[in-house]
Amino acid sequence: MNLTNFKWDQDADGIVTLIWDVPGRSMNVLTNSAIAELAQVAEKVASDATVKGLIITSGKSNGFCAGAALDEMEGNASGAGGGKMSEQDAIAARYSGIMQFHNALRKLETCGKPVAAAINGLALGGGLEVTLACHYRVVADNPKLQLGLPEAKVGLLPGGGGTQRLPRLIGAMQALPLILQGTSVDPQKALALKIVHAVAPLAGLVEAAKTWIKSKPEAVQPWDKKDFKLPGGGPFSPGGGQVFTMGNAMLRKESYGNYPAQRYIMSCVYEGIQVPIDAGLRIEARYFVKLLMDPASRNMIRSLFLSMQDLGKGARRPRDQAPSDVKTLGVLGAGVMGGGIAYVSAVAGIDVVLVDTTIEKANAGRDHAGGIIDRQIEKGRSTPEKKAEILSRIHPTADFADLKNVDFIVEAVFEDRAVKAEATKKACAVIPKSAVFGSNTSTLPIGGLAEASDRPESFIGVHFFSPVDRMGLVEIIRGKQTNDRALAIAMDYVQKIRKTPIVVNDSRGFYTSRCVGTFPGEGMAMLSEGIHPAMIENVARMAGMPMGPLELMDSIGIDTGLKVARQTKKDLGITTTSPQEDFFAWIVEKSGRPGRKTGKGFYDYDAKGKRVRLWPELLSYKGGHWKTDADVDEMKARFLTIQALEAARCFEEGVITDARDADVGAILGWGYAPFTGGPISYIDTIGAAAFVKRCDAFAAKYGDRFKPNKLLRDMAAKNETFYGRYAPQKQAA
Repeated sequence: MNLTNFKWDQDADGIVTLIWDVPGRSMNVLTNSAIAELAQVAEKVASDATVKGLIITSGKSNGFCAGAALDEMEGNASGAGGGKMSEQDAIAARYSGIMQFHNALRKLETCGKPVAAAINGLALGGGLEVTLACHYRVVADNPKLQLGLPEAKVGLLPGGGGTQRLPRLIGAMQALPLILQGTSVDPQKALALKIVHAVAPLAGLVEAAKTWIKSKPEAVQPWDKKDFKLPGGGPFSPGGGQVFTMGNAMLRKESYGNYPAQRYIMSCVYEGIQVPIDAGLRIEARYFVKLLMDPASRNMIRSLFLSMQDLGKGARRPRDQAPSDVKTLGVLGAGVMGGGIAYVSAVAGIDVVLVDTTIEKANAGRDHAGGIIDRQIEKGRSTPEKKAEILSRIHPTADFADLKNVDFIVEAVFEDRAVKAEATKKACAVIPKSAVFGSNTSTLPIGGLAEASDRPESFIGVHFFSPVDRMGLVEIIRGKQTNDRALAIAMDYVQKIRKTPIVVNDSRGFYTSRCVGTFPGEGMAMLSEGIHPAMIENVARMAGMPMGPLELMDSIGIDTGLKVARQTKKDLGITTTSPQEDFFAWIVEKSGRPGRKTGKGFYDYDAKGKRVRLWPELLSYKGGHWKTDADVDEMKARFLTIQALEAARCFEEGVITDARDADVGAILGWGYAPFTGGPISYIDTIGAAAFVKRCDAFAAKYGDRFKPNKLLRDMAAKNETFYGRYAPQKQAA
């Protein structure tokens, strides 16, 4: 054997410890070469009489295996023909490759010799599937270690036997939620579910596996025994039948049929557990290939894994700038946003000077951070000691002079140009000349805000999303005078607090606020057309949005929308009011319903902020005469199209220049239907010509807001795609 991904270590007892250590990668993954070597190992174990047993463990300190090498998989899946191959040949080649992996694992579990997995770190996706093909699994006693099959989260299904072995091991009722949701479990939970056989200290892990092998166990998987019975029963048993009946109903309710991976997972499990394991693996392989050929799957892999990973590692950072490390942060404004920013920064080990107009307000921001930790303590995810440690890094103050040693500023005061200007001037008077100033604004142009600074070249937009502790995106906005050093430091800070940065250029509303604003705007347009509010909300969720446009406005704050509309009108010199402004004014100022924060908006909310019902007076608006027969498919298309069209306009105006930023920013920032891969993937999948045709039809029917821009018409004429025209490799370093 010629092994490069594994090290073969055979002891005097004939027990082989196979140490998995893929070269050139920080984490073990199932590369094509690693899979080929596993097949060699399986053949060697089966045929060599001197081998008495096998233990598979990892040589990486941070994990056992993180799953498939999705970069290789995406390359294989992109393009229907796979280079010069026909589509049918490409399908056959992919199916053959998957079956080679299945055959290697089947060879291991039917070799007649005991095979154990000593799981010394996280085992996800294909990594867990390798261990499921072992006869015995012992995992390190580490509560942070995770085992799971997360493929569904990126538009895939487990393709290494996960949909077949896990249900046969723990039953469909227990397995389906883990596979469909991509849920991970810790070692003790895995033991309770009987996914693993034992938990042991890390130092004694391999020895525990050797002890099991020396006990001369029966080296046969449960599903290869003649008397095997599926735990919980099959699909036609009373209990098993209910699992699939209820499971399909719940899946439809949660996904609206938008996610092919979840549909195929249900089919894999349902069909596969009715036949012998080898036939089940062939069923899984066929569905896996079918999924790889699905545009939704390819788009999700690209956006939710590859692009997100690239951006998270600083793909858009200026390469000629030296690394920086923000150790002391100044946060101006201790409201919910400022308190959240202080929290995530303190968790990352950064000392935070939290400034507000009074010490009471500043302390309230620190208390907000403490409340986040309290909720984690209630769920067993933190401790009082950890809370004390984090809060010790947050220093509330009402004195701007305390900012004298900060490396970076995040201004998070009220969304008003004058208020922000005052805070900026006070801070710039005391902060070091080397410090970079970041403004957390969702709409106000950075160039205008930078006028209050004495260092516009070090002024940058740093747009967080609420709630800060849960939202993974930060939109970094570069003003015309912002230099590369400021951009690099801002990106280094965002990476340090473990958020994903996208980089956009300055404009009103930037990228995310511009695009997301079209979503509730279209909802308002539908209201004005007389479409029932409940239908608008439900159809938006059916389109793949996480919430309806009315609920989104409640979450943002209808009063905030009103302020933004009026500030925009003022800045642009517009004297007339729009129907949307009038409607917002009626709800906020005449009806006293600013949104979720007061429990009153388009919806009524309970004391915990949970949505209760649509506001009854809204339903009686216009005499209560609402249409419920609108075309559902057309409504879904309107919601997705209007947002994607605005994204295309952002490209034409130079606001955004990288397709990755557009798609990842949309999914993480406002929840644009993840199954599409993002608005740019949505356009590319439809095709520019077909998208332009749809926009023209909508413009004729609903107004000029749907009118395609020149860039889209040019791309349609040339049959171009955004990922071709704005490919990442074409971007400036």
